[in-house]
Amino acid sequence: MSMGAGFLLPDWNALAALDDDSLPLLGTALLIARDEYPELEAGAYDALLQRYADELRPEIATIEAWPLKMQAINRRLFEEIGFAGNQTEYYDPRNSYLNEVFERRLGNPISLAMVQMEVARRLGMPLDGISFPGHFLVRLPVGDSVLVMDPFNRGRPLDVEELRQRAKPHLGGEMPDDDALFRILHPATHRAMLMRMLRNLHGVYAEREDWERAVRSADRLLKLAPDNAESLRDRGLGYLKLGYRHGARQDLDRYLHLYPDAPDAGPLRERLVELSASVVRPS
Repeated sequence: MSMGAGFLLPDWNALAALDDDSLPLLGTALLIARDEYPELEAGAYDALLQRYADELRPEIATIEAWPLKMQAINRRLFEEIGFAGNQTEYYDPRNSYLNEVFERRLGNPISLAMVQMEVARRLGMPLDGISFPGHFLVRLPVGDSVLVMDPFNRGRPLDVEELRQRAKPHLGGEMPDDDALFRILHPATHRAMLMRMLRNLHGVYAEREDWERAVRSADRLLKLAPDNAESLRDRGLGYLKLGYRHGARQDLDRYLHLYPDAPDAGPLRERLVELSASVVRPS
C-alpha cells in the first residue's frame, strides 16, 4: 500500500519498546484506523494536517500572545474547516478513527484533540492533551499558568471553576482542591492518549457485542502496554465469547497473576477452573 509523501506508519510490534512520548501520535492513531480501513492512505492525512498548518503560518507569525495564536488555530479548525464534536452519535466508532474524523469533520474529544495538537505543534505551539475525567481536554502553557480548552466544543477555554465542576462527579462528588486539580491537569503522554482511544473503541464494540473488534481493540492495547491487566482481562473475556478457550485461559491466568486482588478475581478463578477442565477433557 502506498503511504504517500513518504509518511510511514509505525510497526505494531515496535511500539511497546518506545517510551511514552516517543510513540508517534499521528502515526499510531492512523495505525489504529488502518485495522478497520486497510486501504487507508496515511500520507494523505499527514499532508492535510501540514496544509492546515502552512495556511495558518503567516497569520500566526503576526500574533504575539500564545492564547491569541491558539484562538486563530481554533477559529480555522472549528469555524472555517468545520471540525466538530459528534453530539448526536457520540459512541459511533468512526469518531475514534482519524481518517473518518478528517473525512466527516466529526469526532470525539480525544480524536479532535489529536487534530488540534498536530496542527498547533507544527506551528511551534506546545499543545498537550489532558486525560481529564469525562471528556478529554487540551492545555497550553501560558506564563506560570495553563490555558485549558475543550476540543469537543470548538476549543472553548475553560476557567478553574468550570474545571472543578466538571471533575466533581468523577471524584465521588468531592470538589477538587488546587493540588488535586493540578494533578488532573498534568499533560497526558502519547501512550495514555492512544490507550484511551483504544479503550473507547473497546467499550463501543463490547456494548454492541461485536467481539471480534472488541478483541482487536484489547489486543492493540496490549501492543502498547503488554502487561496492562485490564486489557488482558478484556481480551480474555472476548476470546471466551469467540470460543477461543486456550487464548482466554492464558489471558485470564496472566490477569490474575498481575492483579491477584482484583474485584472480579473470585468469579474469574472459577471460570479458569472450568476452562482448564474443558481444555484437557478429551473430545
